[in-house]
Parts: sequence; C-alpha cells; structure tokens
Amino acid sequence: MKKIFVLSLISVGYFLNAQNLSNSPYATYGIGDIKYDNTIETTSMGGISTAFISDFTSNFNFANPANNANFELTSIKLEATNENNYFKTDYNNTKSTKHSTYLSNISLAFPLSPKLKMGLSYQPYSSKSYEIVHIDDITDENGVVYDKRGNRFKGSGTLNTAQIALGYKVNDKFAVGARANYYFGNLYDLNELTYASAELINGYETKNSIKNFNFTLGASYQNLNTSTDRKLTIGATTTFGNTSNMTTDYVNSTYFYSDAGQTVKANESIIEKRSTDSKNLMPLQASLGVGYGEENKWFLSVQGDYKKGESIAYFGQSLDLQDSYRISAGGWYLPNYNNFRSYFSRIVYRYGAFYEKGSLQIAGQNINKFGVSGGVLLPFKNSSITRMSGLELGLEVGKRGTLKNNLINQNYINLRVGFNFADKWFRKTLYN
Repeated sequence: MKKIFVLSLISVGYFLNAQNLSNSPYATYGIGDIKYDNTIETTSMGGISTAFISDFTSNFNFANPANNANFELTSIKLEATNENNYFKTDYNNTKSTKHSTYLSNISLAFPLSPKLKMGLSYQPYSSKSYEIVHIDDITDENGVVYDKRGNRFKGSGTLNTAQIALGYKVNDKFAVGARANYYFGNLYDLNELTYASAELINGYETKNSIKNFNFTLGASYQNLNTSTDRKLTIGATTTFGNTSNMTTDYVNSTYFYSDAGQTVKANESIIEKRSTDSKNLMPLQASLGVGYGEENKWFLSVQGDYKKGESIAYFGQSLDLQDSYRISAGGWYLPNYNNFRSYFSRIVYRYGAFYEKGSLQIAGQNINKFGVSGGVLLPFKNSSITRMSGLELGLEVGKRGTLKNNLINQNYINLRVGFNFADKWFRKTLYN
C-alpha cells in the first residue's frame, strides 16, 4: 500500500502538466472518472430517477425500467456533454483548467405492447486520460543536490456500457422492470520512476481488460388521485450479479525509450509479471426514491443511492474503495402546455441538487462531491403533450475534492445538449 499512499501526495504534481490530463486528477485512481448516468433528463433533476415516472409518452427511464408505464412512442435520443473543470491546490497555490466534449448518450426505446416497453442504450461509463509528472531533488546530508528523481503517472482508456431494458405494467399502480448491463473496454495505468544519473526507467504497468455483465431489477408504485390529479410515486432498484471477470495484467520492468515520443520500449527486462482475475468491479448497488406531483404540471422527488465498496488491482497492489452513498432531490415544472400564445409556458423546466459521499479516500480525506443542476425541454413547434419531442438543455455546477493535506479542489460546470425524437412508428394504417 506504500505506492497508493505515495500517489496521494504525488497527485498535486497534476498541475505540472495539466494540459495532458483528463477531466479530474482523481481519475488516476481505480477505474477513472465515472460518467454514467449522463442523460440530460436525469442530471438536470439532480440525478433523481428511481421514483420518476414521466407524465409524457416520449421519455424512457433506463435507470429504473419499471418507470415506463406512460411510455407509448418510439424515442431516439442523441446527447453530448461539455465538461469545464477548474482545479486549485494549496501546493504552490496553483490553479488549472480543463475542458472536454464527448458523446454521452445514444438510446432507442419503443413499446412492444401496451404493457411491455423496451429500450436500448449506449453510454461511456468511465474514462482515463491523464499524465502527471513530479520531479524532486535528491540531496546528501549537507543538503547538496546530487541527483534528480522523476515520477511519471500516465493513464488512458474508456470503459463503455451497453444496456437493454424491459418494463412491464402489472396494473394501474404497480410495475416491474429489468435491465441487463454490459461493460467493455480497456484501462491502462503506468507509473515510471527515473533518475537523472540512470539510463534505464523502472516502469509499473497495469492493464485492466473488462468484459462484464450485471443486472438491475426495479419496481415502482404510483397512486393517482383522479379528483385532484395529485400522485404519489415510490420506486426501488438493485444492481447485482457480476457474471464475468476483469483480467488485470501487471508488468514491472526496466527499459528505455528509443523514440522521442516515448512510445517504443527498448532493451526491456522483465522483473515481475503476473495476471489476476476479479469479479467485484461492479459491486452491489441499491436505490430508493419517493416522489409527489400533479399530473402534467409539476413533480418533486427525493432519492437515496448506495454503492458497496470494492477492490481493484492498481500498480500491483489492491486499491480498496469505501461504501458510498448519494442523496438527490429534484423535479420539473410545466407552466401551461395548452397556452399556445406563450412558448415559454410550454417549456418543461427541471431543477435539482445532490450530495455524494465518495468511495475514494486519499491522505485521510474523503473525496466527496455535491452540485446543483437545471435544464429545459424546448418542444419542437409541432410537438403536442402526447408527443413531447424537442431540444434538451442541461446545466450542472458542482464541487469535488478538498484543499486539505495539499489535495485538489475541483469546481466544474457541465453543459449538456441533446435531441429527443419521438413519434408513433410501425402503426397500422386504417382505411375506411
């Protein structure tokens, strides 16, 4: 575990080469920056989804597939995210920024019958793209510098997820759902130790090859008071059942680079090489939510998420992540969709906030996260309340990390844009 502790201190060297890093220096640890769930509808409402049953017929809920009782149309969603991160550390009072844009969600959903609904989606789950360089002087007992030592940490790769979800409406109040999740991709971490007086580099390389299935089960209950149009919703999900392995290949070797780009190793000598399999990459997760609202008018929900701790092979050691939880609150408001004189009255306005106790602990500090969010669904001109197609916009502002113990505080602004195209496809044409 010494190397893990060293990483907690070396992470401040992030700022020495900030332009080569990913969206967060904390991507250095574990499986990188978690991107999922990146749907605009969910993130704009602080992350609430477990007890969220859309009043409209054009939105499919993948987070809890039981919450699709009202879904009646074929829906295609394309969404992208722009991340803007601002980092600060008390180490040399250094600041830095990082920006990135990526495709965050592709989904297709359609009804199989009035009671059975189906959805397919693709999202990036996590990513690594960082390079951290830290150089220090080696001195003798008199304080005279006689050598220089360099630590270089580099990571790359993306872990993606593809999903298939089914929701079934048991009766007017109760529904169940299931989702199969397939995770695939390769994640690389490299730690190199160099000395100015030495020709060879000592490198520790870890490659995690991931092909993993797990499953999510969901249930929801909604009671609608027809006299007031008020409704109470309760939802729950659990994710479990890893059915495949993560293969970790670890190599400790010495070498030097034969090219200026430092990509081709020469004269490599293997010190240690081993491979391990693990099944706990995607641990048990559970979520419970409660919501209340007025039909086609407004909705508010609170939600609690829990994720069991896990261990992952990292630079030849086991990195232990703690149990984590997340508290979210959010909802939406629609002024008056039948007011065709005012377009702003037909816009769906979303809002939310969350606090997340993170699974990562560095130098005795928990790396927690909190934020607020908002968004709108701008309906297309020919959209009706039963065909809510439109332009989705979302904004999330938040904070992650801490300045304590020379760690890094991360402030961020995430902008999201997407389109939801929904209509009744595959209809039989009736002739008189």
